[in-house]
Amino acid sequence: MASLQPLTAFGKREPVSVTHGPLTITERTDIALASVAVRKGRAADLAKAAEKAGAPLPGPSLHQQGSPCSAFWTTPEMWFVEAPFASHELIADLLKSALGDAASITEQTDAWVAFDLAAPDLAPLLERLCNVDYPSKPEGYATRTVMEHLGVYLIKHGPGAARIYGPRSSAESLLHAIETAAHSVW
Repeated sequence: MASLQPLTAFGKREPVSVTHGPLTITERTDIALASVAVRKGRAADLAKAAEKAGAPLPGPSLHQQGSPCSAFWTTPEMWFVEAPFASHELIADLLKSALGDAASITEQTDAWVAFDLAAPDLAPLLERLCNVDYPSKPEGYATRTVMEHLGVYLIKHGPGAARIYGPRSSAESLLHAIETAAHSVW
């Protein structure tokens, strides 16, 4: 009988954590992720069901905390919903149950790698990685951008805190790009 064990995007049992000067890069394996898209003509129904379920549906370029879920806007009438993996391992099923047929829901947890970045000021690092004017954006800003030829999502949690979602299959390339940029700053 096979003994299956979950592995991180780097093929390890524990998440990767790297420090460069004041910067800490932490792989987040404790987040469940699903996409939620409005079905045609069902926006009002979805809004009602999402509010009841505690899943926010923020406006363009925004990330919003909720309980138990948080979410960020990805495209018109579509969001990524985050929740603690420990309680929401089957996030897509839980959302389908809560939102009914007002939305199309797709499991995304294993498609993305998530990195939390922490430093006193992330602007010098991020200006080397992407075209987002990070200092001018408010807390809770979320956008799709490109880092080292990879499509990623960037969420601003504060001047010194951000989360990056990148393709899981390119986790090593994305981490290498962040580390290389960090070496040029600190």
